[in-house]
Amino acid sequence: MLVIIDDREIVTSGYTSRFDSEGVSSAGFCPEEFREWVATVAETDLGAVEAFLLGDCKDRQAYPRMIRERSRAPVIAMNETPSLEQTLDLFAAGVDDVVRKPIHVREILARVGAIRRRHEDEAQSIELGELRVFFDGRDPELKGNVLVLPRRERRILEYLVNNRGRRVSKAQIFNAIYGIFDENVEENVVESHISKLRKKLRRQLGYDPINSVRYLGYRLDGTI
Repeated sequence: MLVIIDDREIVTSGYTSRFDSEGVSSAGFCPEEFREWVATVAETDLGAVEAFLLGDCKDRQAYPRMIRERSRAPVIAMNETPSLEQTLDLFAAGVDDVVRKPIHVREILARVGAIRRRHEDEAQSIELGELRVFFDGRDPELKGNVLVLPRRERRILEYLVNNRGRRVSKAQIFNAIYGIFDENVEENVVESHISKLRKKLRRQLGYDPINSVRYLGYRLDGTI
């Protein structure tokens, strides 16, 4: 999930709509709401945030430090006018990147991925036996062939791969894929997506690589 902070609702709603069209969950905040939220939100919910996008708001140089007190997710500032002084001030304040609007949401996602790889030494793809999963929007490959997946199933597979060897709950998957503010989608939709994903993997592999335990959640086998 991505979080957008801006004084103007038209900006936050515009970005959330564009991210949704790419199958990426996001939430928009005005500065006042964000300051309260980031100070009080539960750690598990905050852990679902992949990046913070900092738009136009008063005293925004203070926001990176505010975010860093609770999260290590990338912070990207979005400028509407070119200003070297403003850009330098933002980097000095602790942002990870500064971009010039207008900017396509796919470029933002690519920059988020690049920053996370630098910070966390993430690979652009991970191979688990016969499965290769990408983190740049491409479908995974299984036994050398592209396994075409709907966006939600692909994102769930990416999340399970990033957490391979660890058991993750249905709520954690839901928060990562749909966002913690989406009240229009039932959490049980995760079960439906995982069921379809498991059938596709089982059909190709001959066995189910996703281990599930009632009430405890899901875990992807370390080798496939």
